Amino acid sequence: MLLFLNKAIKIFLVPIFILATTTCLFSQDSVSSNDIQSYFNQARKFKNQDKIDLALETLNTAANEAEKKEDIKALIDSLHELALLSLKIDKEGDTEFYWDQASVLLKDIAYPYADAMHKYIKAILLHRSNQNFQSLFMLNDAKQLNNDRNFYNNLLLTEARVYISLEKYDSATKNLNSLIVNTDIHEKEYLTTQAYLTLAELNLRTDNLAESAKNGENALVVAQTNGFLEDIKTANALLTTVYERLGLYQKSLVNSQNLLQLKDSIFNIEKNKIEAKTADKIKDDYKTEEIARQQKKIEELTESQNRSELTAILASAFLIIISLLAVTLYRNNQIKFKTNDLLQTKNKELQIARDGAVQAMEAKTNFLSTVSHELRTPLYAVTGLTHLLLEEEPQEHQKEHLKALKFSGDYLLNFINDILHINKIDANKLEPLNMEFNLNKVIHEVINSLTQSAKANNTKLILEYDSEIPSHLLSDPLKLSQIFMNLIGNSIKFTKGGEVKVIAKLLNKVEDDVTIYFEVSDNGIGISKEKQKSIFEGFEQGSIQINREYGGTGLGLTIVKSLLGLFKSKIELESTLGEGSSFFFEIEMKSLDDIPEDFSFEITPRDYDFKNLHLLIVEDNKINQVITKKMLSKKEMTSDIANNGHEAITLAQENVYDAILMDIHMPGISGEEATIEIRKFNQDIPIIALTAISLDDSLESFYAAGCNDVVTKPFKPDVFYQKIGENIFDKKPKNS
Repeated sequence: MLLFLNKAIKIFLVPIFILATTTCLFSQDSVSSNDIQSYFNQARKFKNQDKIDLALETLNTAANEAEKKEDIKALIDSLHELALLSLKIDKEGDTEFYWDQASVLLKDIAYPYADAMHKYIKAILLHRSNQNFQSLFMLNDAKQLNNDRNFYNNLLLTEARVYISLEKYDSATKNLNSLIVNTDIHEKEYLTTQAYLTLAELNLRTDNLAESAKNGENALVVAQTNGFLEDIKTANALLTTVYERLGLYQKSLVNSQNLLQLKDSIFNIEKNKIEAKTADKIKDDYKTEEIARQQKKIEELTESQNRSELTAILASAFLIIISLLAVTLYRNNQIKFKTNDLLQTKNKELQIARDGAVQAMEAKTNFLSTVSHELRTPLYAVTGLTHLLLEEEPQEHQKEHLKALKFSGDYLLNFINDILHINKIDANKLEPLNMEFNLNKVIHEVINSLTQSAKANNTKLILEYDSEIPSHLLSDPLKLSQIFMNLIGNSIKFTKGGEVKVIAKLLNKVEDDVTIYFEVSDNGIGISKEKQKSIFEGFEQGSIQINREYGGTGLGLTIVKSLLGLFKSKIELESTLGEGSSFFFEIEMKSLDDIPEDFSFEITPRDYDFKNLHLLIVEDNKINQVITKKMLSKKEMTSDIANNGHEAITLAQENVYDAILMDIHMPGISGEEATIEIRKFNQDIPIIALTAISLDDSLESFYAAGCNDVVTKPFKPDVFYQKIGENIFDKKPKNS
């Protein structure tokens, strides 16, 4: 009974000890010292060389140093590194122990890097238990919390292995290719080795035996150069299997003999016993020290002046706790067996539902990605041809139509972007830009682009613009343009033989803060009281009859509502059926009228002499080839055309170009793969990714493949020429 009471006292005092320890730790500087960081670097080196016992001892020293310095962040980092090292020797129980200890410390401290590492370790455990979709979600959460390069590279490696388990080989290959050319300052060679090995295993799975052998040999070379013993063993084992399946039995025998020799020399049972013994000793020592710390705290409390009072309180509390524990234990044992089967059944049902939801989400993402690319490609033709026509000195009446077409093309591109990212808008993950603009000009451009629609409906457009509104404002003109385009376009659509009035009025101005009132009203068909409640919901147009008569998707007002939410504004509606409607809202902006007149809001682009430059255009779309080639010839540049990635590699080997314009999405090999191959024999030529980028494209992967810059289609001509000039004449360094 006394022994049981002593244990209960310890249990009761653990929260007191944790609170006191945390308070003490927070009172000190929580930045890890260089000495502790050096332990982490040394342990990482031992781990990669398969000197696990030395790595464990080094990390244990780091943890002890962190406790001496009362550095809570360094202690958390030590626990996480011990957890990862335990995974390497398949001691998942130890990993969960260290992970739980770190969880306790993380509750009372804001440390994003540790939060990211915590989720990363959890993701690995989920992957090992074959819960791969949950692992991907956890890895994505970790990405959002930290951008440390070494951490991100290891996360990409784990993500690739999860993709392989899910048979998503293209996604895994993209990750692994970017790791092969990584620039990590801590584990460059180790990550390269792991990427080659994992890629070789993927090739073996997909029966691409030649590539598997090639990647396996690359991994073996890097591993032998750096003394990565475990990776040398793995590479020999893999190559033994690959060469045997290829029928190259002599090579298979060589690798098999190397493997046996390696196992006999270093990978033996005694070594594994030493590693396990070291790991168990460190964990037991940690537990012993934790118990000793708690015991010391109890003794300090016992020796205090309030010992008698504390003992009385504790005794009463322990009696209550013991009674409650006894009753709870009895009841839990009675119901545990009855509920266990039900819980397992429900868990399976939830797992199936979760997997279904994940698959549906992936299908939606793939659809949006396809839509993004397929819409941007024809838009490039529209905007490119418009630009070329405007430069061919059209007549004045044609110039007006071409400018309206150009503005509509720009609007349509932004419209597509917002539709594709409407889920981000609703989740408050998209923020409005802050750039200088003239509001009067923005509204006039929208009205001018809708003039033809108004004439077709015999509708008069009226603008009442307050002259007191400052001419220089700071906000997001693109999203404002889309709001006006939807509201005015809606009013014109539902108003025939009437008028649409647009009002912009200055409500308030305090120093550089201004509040502007906007209203778009019409005398069209109006909206009934019942439909006003749901008119801002998606695909809602009032009735099926209205939809059939007037057309449209019903998304216009939904987008307006979502976009105004970004400005922390709310749209209001007043309408009478048969008499018309009025939509109004207020937006707060910044006034820039107090700045000097010679202040420039934009960086003046440099003028480059493009004459006699020779470029390679890599593009599979015939129309886009013609447009891009003609835009280059406008600046007196010559060009060759490659219809696919294979042609691009051949032409780049046989000719000298000043730059390459590389499309990413092509049949055969992609632009990324073509860039990787070109970089093998030409490291200096500027390569600009000229692509209709989609949702699943990653700028990081473009740069990792070797691209110097990225221009998204459709693009503004001045941006296009500026990028070419910067990368050819300014010799911009390759991003990574």
